Amino acid sequence: MVIDTSTEVVRVNARKTDIFDLFNFKHYIGSNPDVDTTACTFDFALTGYREPLPIEDYLTKISDRYPHLSEEKYESYAHLFARTLSEASKLDMGLHFHSWNVKPSERGDKISIQSLHNRTTRSLIYFVWDWFEAMTLDEEIAFDEQMRDLQNIFRRSVYGGPTVYSLLRKANAKGIPAFYLWDEGLMQYGYGRKQVRGIATTFDSDSHIDSDFTTRKDDCKAFLATLGFPVPRGEIVTSREGALDAAEDIGYPVAIKPVVGHKGIGVTADVRNSEELRAAFNRAVKAVPEEQPIRIIVEKSISGADFRLLCVNGRFVAATERRPASVVGDGYSTISELIDRENRSDARRDTPTSAMSKIQLDEAMNMYLEEQGLSLDSVIREGRRVYLRKVANLSSGGVSIDATPTVHPDNTILAQDVAQHFRLTCLGIDVISEDLAKSWKDSSFSILEINAAPGIFMHLNPAVGESVDVPEKILETFFDGGTEARIPIITFNRISVGELQAAIDQILSHHPDWVIGAVCRDGVYINRAEKILHRDYNTNVQNLLRNPKLDLLIVEYEEDVLAAQGMFYYGSNMVVLDNPTETEMMLARDVFDDSTVITKQGDRVSIRRQGLLEQYSLGVDEPFSRVYLKEIPTIL
Repeated sequence: MVIDTSTEVVRVNARKTDIFDLFNFKHYIGSNPDVDTTACTFDFALTGYREPLPIEDYLTKISDRYPHLSEEKYESYAHLFARTLSEASKLDMGLHFHSWNVKPSERGDKISIQSLHNRTTRSLIYFVWDWFEAMTLDEEIAFDEQMRDLQNIFRRSVYGGPTVYSLLRKANAKGIPAFYLWDEGLMQYGYGRKQVRGIATTFDSDSHIDSDFTTRKDDCKAFLATLGFPVPRGEIVTSREGALDAAEDIGYPVAIKPVVGHKGIGVTADVRNSEELRAAFNRAVKAVPEEQPIRIIVEKSISGADFRLLCVNGRFVAATERRPASVVGDGYSTISELIDRENRSDARRDTPTSAMSKIQLDEAMNMYLEEQGLSLDSVIREGRRVYLRKVANLSSGGVSIDATPTVHPDNTILAQDVAQHFRLTCLGIDVISEDLAKSWKDSSFSILEINAAPGIFMHLNPAVGESVDVPEKILETFFDGGTEARIPIITFNRISVGELQAAIDQILSHHPDWVIGAVCRDGVYINRAEKILHRDYNTNVQNLLRNPKLDLLIVEYEEDVLAAQGMFYYGSNMVVLDNPTETEMMLARDVFDDSTVITKQGDRVSIRRQGLLEQYSLGVDEPFSRVYLKEIPTIL
């Protein structure tokens, strides 16, 4: 075992009595000299203030939280710190982070840790640092509370939504490039002309007209009725008096909801009298966006269970039953206490990977409890289940139950028939049915509404039942795999403008219709046309890869950029190295199995392609460009 040593007390960020010091923080936007992912790096050292505990003592305490770490061996305190940090970076949410690295630095060790959201990672590093210092002093820290704070930081990030994260994670697993476009507020999957952009389950290939149409619940319902699909009778009203008249005409019970809305906000089902209707109408009005007129739907309330049918690319893929939030009595706790206890459960951590959201307390809940002769202060007998609201909104704490295996073929066909009328990648169809195992033709069944941007995590991680891999279904709509999401990329460690233009000319001679993007230290080009060079080098790379017409990318990555920022992308189809430095050799690391790597050292040239290696010397006055220009057509 290697034990870190220090000859003097030197602190950068450490407090006076700290054993460890962390400094020289750096965030890489992509593959870098240390790891092949987006990463945060920092130096780790002992202050020399006093001797740390033996590594085994730290490991014993860490293993109380992460038992499997006790099965591994650690060369140094830095290795233990990095491994603990890597595990903690999953945030008790099963995040996909696993890459980390430790190597010697001038004063201690340099630690690299896979990262996605820089603020979350930096906060996490300081948290683990405090934990190590507390272990040294045999003190406790508020681990669970601080972990919840870290989860919330990530949850509030652009990657923290369950749908966005699940798609990002699946893209990562399939080798599909994915990154966030900060100025557009979109995720991009794939490069250049292969790309798809979107927000959650809405993509640029979707019809925005169809998407907007689904939010006009009255028009959409009328359209479905015209097509012969089962929809409940309803009216649109603009006043409370109009709602009362409509309810009398339709007949109680009715459902009340805003014409423009989402996530079930402002929806009240099973309204049985005028008093309930007045309260339901007020809730619906509150849910109407300020810029929208007051237009409220009053429709017949259909008895049965609440289901979401999900279609992807016109095909039925999943069904979920949604039940309202509930609590089960223990004979001595109030309903308020039972809710609080339920909200503290692991299943309701309300994170991008948790199965359920927190149960929300609001007016609708209080009114529904009153209908049952209860209040938040009521104590209910042991074993009695009390439902807390009429509507099974998952955002308010409802429970998702996978119903995919039970769906009757007629209901599958119905969902697909509905989806065929909309040019939308994802379509959620909300229905009321007594049993999805029965045909809609022979049972109580009604389509309540359709959603153009349905959440998918209820299917991926239901509270009850088996997972349906919806992200896989969505991404395979656009890409067969990672290769289909990429355009050819040629990476140089050193190339002049003239050499760059010569390469562009040769490629265009074989592919005259192509659009080629290229960037080197001295310029940015689309074919031979020079464009504006951004002062941030990787911004130039990103700007080219987000160009939806780009067929091929050529990039120069010198040591200074690699060391300071890393690479924006991972994976080159061809790498050309001209007397590379040790740092620049990372370009040959981040390649595919069938990539070509050409390396020049002095006058010696080596070519590695598809597992074969060729070596020879350049002739007198033979330019290196002759070698790689000859090889470029082999990768296109």
